[in-house]
Amino acid sequence: MMPETLSAAPSAALRLLTDRDALRANWQTLDRLSGAARAGAAVKANGYGIGARIVVPALFDAGCRTFFVAHAIEARDLLDLVDPQSLRVLHGPVTDADAEWMKATGITPVINSLAQAGRWRRAGGGPCDLMVDTGMNRLGIPMSALGEDILKLLEVDVLLSHLTAAEEDSPLNAIQLTRWCEARAIVQHERASLANSAGIALGADYHGDLTRPGLALYGGVPCAALDGAIRQVVRPQAVIMQVREIGAGDPVGYNATFVASAPMRVGTIALGYADGYLRCWSGKGVMRCGDRSLPVLGRVSMDMTVIDLTNAPDVGEGDWVEASYNLPDAAAASGLSQYELLTLLGSRFSR
Repeated sequence: MMPETLSAAPSAALRLLTDRDALRANWQTLDRLSGAARAGAAVKANGYGIGARIVVPALFDAGCRTFFVAHAIEARDLLDLVDPQSLRVLHGPVTDADAEWMKATGITPVINSLAQAGRWRRAGGGPCDLMVDTGMNRLGIPMSALGEDILKLLEVDVLLSHLTAAEEDSPLNAIQLTRWCEARAIVQHERASLANSAGIALGADYHGDLTRPGLALYGGVPCAALDGAIRQVVRPQAVIMQVREIGAGDPVGYNATFVASAPMRVGTIALGYADGYLRCWSGKGVMRCGDRSLPVLGRVSMDMTVIDLTNAPDVGEGDWVEASYNLPDAAAASGLSQYELLTLLGSRFSR
């Protein structure tokens, strides 16, 4: 039982700052680059790790009216924020219960198979989206099955497909575009959607009526064409828990992978691989305090990372430092993808 005298929650040692203005600006940029199409937003995986309940209202304020999640349970957590029909479940009704729940709530399923089409019809049907597999061999109706009778019974709002290599100058893009256009001629639908963030940069032929940016909304730059157009959105910060002086020859962290060559002042911060700051940052990561760089020393551990404070004598316990986390640069430094850098950010960050 909680003591009656306990009036305040414990303080967070990690915080994730979200620049909502940058988020809104990124959507508006991608909407403008979508030309005659309207941009929706992929908000799956808890808003790419930022927090779906943070990003959805900001994107709605920017003008977005279509939101894509992966699982039905993700849509459930957003029902009080937007019109249920604006929520699109990319994985569709995996079970009959899913189909019945989506029908009851008004959420729009994305149908990926003939079996899902049957589930949706048994639940009462109504408007839905349809995913066509144009070459990824992941989810979606095969091109060869587009003439099946059950598909003709669906009320398809958005006919979707997904590009395999939009961020590359790949012949697959033109192949998939051709197949998507063929599918549009076969399946009756209201709108069509093909382009993700990088796909938007491929030009008007790929836009259809609705684009589906994800990574670029949150500060990712998936292709050179978007470089300079996308603003950084997230900034992970950690508190310094302890400061100590070490001497020449003293090791830092597990397995003594770093040994001081001279006296140093070091700080231990509350950030580790359990928070998504993985061991790949060991000896490579940099924290910042103002305009000063504070390199990571030794191995990142589960809950802690040690940083060099030698050139920041005024920075001490209780102060906050910020990880260098511009996504393209952080991906190059760490070897992680920009997607991983976002979605790995753990639950211990206050958001």
